[in-house]
Amino acid sequence: MIHLHVTAADLTRVRFAAAPLTETVASLRTLSAGRRGAHLHRPWIDRFVERAGRLRERDLDLLRALVRPEGYLPDFLLPPPGRRSATFADALVQVGDADPETVAGELAHLATHRVAQRGPGREARRALLQSLVDRPDAGIGPVTEALGAYHRVAVAPDWPRIDALLHDDIAYRLDVLADGGADRMLNNLHPSVTFSDQTLRIVKYYDGHADCGGRGLLLVPCAFAWPDVLVRTAHPEPPSVSYSPRGLGRLWAEHPERAGSALVGVLGQTRAALLAQLDLPMSTSQAATQMALSAPTLSVHLQALRAAGLLTSRRAGRQVLYARTDLGDRLLGAAGA
Repeated sequence: MIHLHVTAADLTRVRFAAAPLTETVASLRTLSAGRRGAHLHRPWIDRFVERAGRLRERDLDLLRALVRPEGYLPDFLLPPPGRRSATFADALVQVGDADPETVAGELAHLATHRVAQRGPGREARRALLQSLVDRPDAGIGPVTEALGAYHRVAVAPDWPRIDALLHDDIAYRLDVLADGGADRMLNNLHPSVTFSDQTLRIVKYYDGHADCGGRGLLLVPCAFAWPDVLVRTAHPEPPSVSYSPRGLGRLWAEHPERAGSALVGVLGQTRAALLAQLDLPMSTSQAATQMALSAPTLSVHLQALRAAGLLTSRRAGRQVLYARTDLGDRLLGAAGA
């Protein structure tokens, strides 16, 4: 179990962020054979298999050498986002700027973890890892290139939907914080996380203690973290805890039959499909990407559905998120019945 000791000052500096690089790194574990909970992401895995031919095998081998199926993850791969909605490009710059000595130490520590890795290429991955340990200054470039290539193929096509789930979770946690304070919010993060006596306890395979020490605490919802919780405690950044977002089971749900229901005759094809699409709150740009329409065109449809009481909107940072109302849920359910 990891014990994160917090002070009153840390609790005043708790913040949330969505982290596309954290999702990218965690998704590599989801791809591992025998990964617990992988069935939740089966639609994504199937799509990745179709796209995998666009990736160089050596890039995947390099990433698999760094990201084991379980156990230790090097901290330099999970830099804390500087703001609530950081970009993947920003995070990749942080990885590229990591101190080579720190990277070397983390990779050497990783090499001591003898986690079984199945399948062909196991020895090649071990050799790759050792080469990075020996020359970390020369290895950062290939690592960032491999991460970028993998992200473009594996995560970027689905990022609008993932991002919508993450921001929906953040909005929910902030509501819990407003209603019940930090104690209630922290105890509601994940079944493996508890908070009492100014200590956040996370169930893991080893025992450890870390002090937030006034650095604050960063909470990062991460769809691909399931069923685990990822913890980063390296100085000087604030400790971070990446947990599974609420409503994860909705992430890959699709309802193609709803768009062709009797509701089309009332709302039209686009608005009926849009209403069905919003199982997760989305911004105009996110929904436009999902439906392959321009943002201005989709905005007109969103406003019409909102005026009819079928959608509601709320601001989340710089974005305005749209979600179905209870009336929208009932209408969609009745039309699809």
